[in-house]
Amino acid sequence: MEIREEPLSVLDEYAEIPMAFEVRTILEPAVIDAGLGGIGLREVPVDAPYVKDYAALPGNMPADWAKDFDLAHWSLVTARTDGRLVGGIVIAFDTPGVHMLEGRGDLAVLWDVRVEPAARRQGVGAALFTAVERWAKDRGCVELKVETQNVNVPACRFYAQRGCTLRAVDRSAYPELPGEAQLLWSKRI
Repeated sequence: MEIREEPLSVLDEYAEIPMAFEVRTILEPAVIDAGLGGIGLREVPVDAPYVKDYAALPGNMPADWAKDFDLAHWSLVTARTDGRLVGGIVIAFDTPGVHMLEGRGDLAVLWDVRVEPAARRQGVGAALFTAVERWAKDRGCVELKVETQNVNVPACRFYAQRGCTLRAVDRSAYPELPGEAQLLWSKRI
């Protein structure tokens, strides 16, 4: 497997990687001690498993991003096996209008992560995450930030295993997706 930074002109090929996943459990936020003890996450099964595909939501495809943001400081780090694209991470840095960047020049955001279903759980994501950490450090970043949802338990476990810490839970972040909560993770690098 070859991990490398590629130009954003590869985004069309990257967009072909499915990002759908099966939801069997969710992480239900639970307030501890009226909030004084923080917020915990309790894993609960869903009544009927289903497939979630955020790429199917309007405006959520790579071709749409340039309509809302200046991608001049964004990058694509890819994983290829025998020349075939099997995964990638799009990282945003120093971009006005990306609220998750908080206006900071020392923070990078993992904007989009995709790994071919057949390549999942084979180290592709871990190798990409390590490469993105280096990419961010090389640009003077001291922190990585990533958004997931409580319905994406495998992603939450993945980020926790990489040393990310859950920093915020927002149950009302997605009015168009009732029952889904935004989970914001970060990692000092």
